[in-house]
Amino acid sequence: MKNQWKAFFLIISVFALSCESPERNCTDFKTGTFTFETLLDGELVATTFKRNDTLEIDYFKGKADSSSVRWINDCEYIVKKLHPRSMSEEKALHMKIIATDGDFYTFEYSLVGETNKQRGIAKKTTD
Repeated sequence: MKNQWKAFFLIISVFALSCESPERNCTDFKTGTFTFETLLDGELVATTFKRNDTLEIDYFKGKADSSSVRWINDCEYIVKKLHPRSMSEEKALHMKIIATDGDFYTFEYSLVGETNKQRGIAKKTTD
């Protein structure tokens, strides 16, 4: 019976060690210039944004828009438009970096207080 428990714990230990957590070098992505592509009404569109510790400027379809950035921790921050043009733009977004890989990071985002989360992948193009 003792050997069966040893074998059981050995199998569990090997399984636990093989489940690798995703890499999260979030501090590498706090500042810089990034691109993000998404489908919008069936069309693939790209946004470029520049971010420092407190400000993010988005460039989309030839227009620039600025937002404040407030970091909660190394991997999470709140983005709030500085000059909202509608009620929906007044709501802040909660952003969370969930994985990093080279020049790319995967993130989740939602309106602050909402549970419906979406995901995206951004590429860092310059520091």
